[in-house]
Amino acid sequence: MRKIVDTIIEKIIFLCGISSVIFVILIFSFLFIESFVFFKDFSIIKFITGRYWYPDSKLALFGIFSLLVGSFLVTLGACLIAVPISIMTALYISEVASKNVRDILKSLVELMVAIPSVVIGFIGMIVLVPCVKKLFNIPTGLTAFSGSVMLAFMAMPTIVTISEDAIRSVPWQYKEGALALGATKWQTMRWIVLKTARPGIIAATMLGIGRVIGETMTVIMITGNSSRIPHSIFEPVRTMTAVIATEIGETVNGSMHYKALFSIGLVLFLITFLINFVADLFLEKNKNK
Repeated sequence: MRKIVDTIIEKIIFLCGISSVIFVILIFSFLFIESFVFFKDFSIIKFITGRYWYPDSKLALFGIFSLLVGSFLVTLGACLIAVPISIMTALYISEVASKNVRDILKSLVELMVAIPSVVIGFIGMIVLVPCVKKLFNIPTGLTAFSGSVMLAFMAMPTIVTISEDAIRSVPWQYKEGALALGATKWQTMRWIVLKTARPGIIAATMLGIGRVIGETMTVIMITGNSSRIPHSIFEPVRTMTAVIATEIGETVNGSMHYKALFSIGLVLFLITFLINFVADLFLEKNKNK
C-alpha cells in the first residue's frame, strides 16, 4: 500500500512539473502566433527602433523604442537602489544579527512580498510623488525615479532572501580559516563570504530584475505614462507593461493595434525569460561549488 501511495504521489508531482512547462510553451506559442501575424505586415526593425507609439492615429506608428528606454530606466534605477541595500541587509541578517533579531528580520522581509502592488503604487502616489516634486523642484513627481524607488522596495525581498541563503551556504571552514589567519570579521565578510556567495547574489539580483521589469500596476500609477524618450530619470516615462495593461481593453480584437500589444508581450516575455535563464545558471553554479 505504501508503495502504491508513493507511486501515485510521484506521478502527481511529475504531472505538475510537466504541466508548468506545457503552460509556458503554450503562452509563448500564443504570443508568437499573434506576433508573427503582426510582423508580416510591419517591420520588426521599425517596431524595435521606432521612436513613436501612436497606434490610434490615421498613420499608425508602432515604435516601442521609447517604451524600451522607459522600462530600462525604471529597472536600472530600481536595481541601483535595491541591490546595495539588499546585499547589506542579507549580510547583516546572516553574519551579524543575533538569532532572535535574525528571525524577526527574515519574517518582516518575507512579509513584504505579500504587499499588493496596487497598495505600493498608492503609497507612492500619496507620499513619494509629492516629495520628489518638491525635493527636486520639477513640474511633476510622476517620473521614472519615483517608479524606481517603489520598484526597488518590491524587488528587495527577493534579493535579500536569495542572497541571505547564498551567504549562509558559505562553508564555515572558510570563515574560520580567514579569522585564524588574522582577518577581521569585516574583512572576512568582504573578501571571503561575499566572494564565495557571489554566484548566488548575482542570481538574486537577476531574479529581482525580473520581478521589477514585469511589474505593471505600480508603474502605471507613478511613472507618468508618457510615450516619449526621456532625457533624464526625473521625467515621466511609459513602460511596456503599462502599455499592455492600459490599452488591451480598448483595442479591437484582431486589429494591428491588438497584434502590436501581443508583440510587446512577446518582447517582454523573451527579456524576462533571458533574465531568469541567466539567474538559473548562476544558481546552478552556486550549488555545484
